[in-house]
Amino acid sequence: MGFSHAAQGFTLLLLATSLLVVGAARTIVVGGSENWGLSLDYTVWAHQNRPFYINDTLVFKYDPPSENSTGFSVYLLPNLRSYAKCDFSRAKLLANTTQGSGEGFAYVLNKWRPYYFASGEDNGTQCYPGMMKFFAPPAPPRH
Repeated sequence: MGFSHAAQGFTLLLLATSLLVVGAARTIVVGGSENWGLSLDYTVWAHQNRPFYINDTLVFKYDPPSENSTGFSVYLLPNLRSYAKCDFSRAKLLANTTQGSGEGFAYVLNKWRPYYFASGEDNGTQCYPGMMKFFAPPAPPRH
């Protein structure tokens, strides 16, 4: 009988802890005050802003296309190989060139898996120099 109460108490403690973890999710503007554009190396930015956690929200803010710029987009690449080669053939378009204006485009890291992000505009050339791409491997939940 005592073990059962202890097990129930432990289960409640785990449940309460997991609720605290969910409540601690962050909202992170990709690129900080520089936003999503050609002004940063996002691999460096991601390294400086790690760890990312499950349920963190990444917000991509960027200007729409203009006569001086084709604009930017947000793609989710399917794997490390596609990311390394800037291969968009199996990538999923998350946000087009106009969806980053205003409050930006928000994406929740809702699974424990690596996320590979890149801008695919200018036939993917924004990705090739390694500037407009980064990966976010969510860390195990905070304790």
